[in-house]
Amino acid sequence: MAGGALALAAKALYAWVMNTEPTGESPPDDSPKKHSGRARWLTRLVAVFLLVLALAVGLFVGSFLRFSRDIIHLEPPRKLTKADGIVVLTGGSRRIDQAVELLDGGQADRLLISGVFPATTASQIQRLTQAEPALFECCVDIDHDALDTIGNANETAAWVQKHGYKDVILVTSNYHMPRSLMLLRRVDGKTNYIPYPVVATDLRHLQWLQQPGAIRMLAAEYLKYLAARFRLNIRRSAGDGLPSS
Repeated sequence: MAGGALALAAKALYAWVMNTEPTGESPPDDSPKKHSGRARWLTRLVAVFLLVLALAVGLFVGSFLRFSRDIIHLEPPRKLTKADGIVVLTGGSRRIDQAVELLDGGQADRLLISGVFPATTASQIQRLTQAEPALFECCVDIDHDALDTIGNANETAAWVQKHGYKDVILVTSNYHMPRSLMLLRRVDGKTNYIPYPVVATDLRHLQWLQQPGAIRMLAAEYLKYLAARFRLNIRRSAGDGLPSS
């Protein structure tokens, strides 16, 4: 009797785990047992889905926090050796001012300002930065063609190749630096690009998590960074970021 009861219990447990009926007979389609089995199967499926979703969200949040931490701790190099050229990507505050300051300080012989609005002239930029007109006349090139970071990378690579430069200082905002370097090194793997991040807002303290604007900015850049990596990994053409495309 005991052995038979244990066998029945084991059979019932096996049926519960395997989501099958404990007996070899198939119950009618409308039997309560079959409905119960379907409910258990659906419950397990939902539980597995929620677990996978929770793991995916956890990985995404953890990766975003690491990305944000790395960006927040980016700083300009303390010792900057002279380079062949300087490239600044427009779009953020203080980028052009910092690049012009480096050029005026003798850190390189020539500067490319990439991604300038078509209607903006070199003289207008010169007046805004309060630089000497002679500096712009001799040593500053203006790129009006680049529409986005991919365009910046292609225009920069062409400019570097034209002048035969080997060491180029890249000036852009700290949050924009990882994506810019990744795209530049994709189209021009021979040039040594030296990152010079511009820090417009100090976010080195955890209080940035309480600033919705900072979170939105970092999250938007993180998504753009992931999209750029995805395009590079699958080697899919993303266009060149120029008006012709």
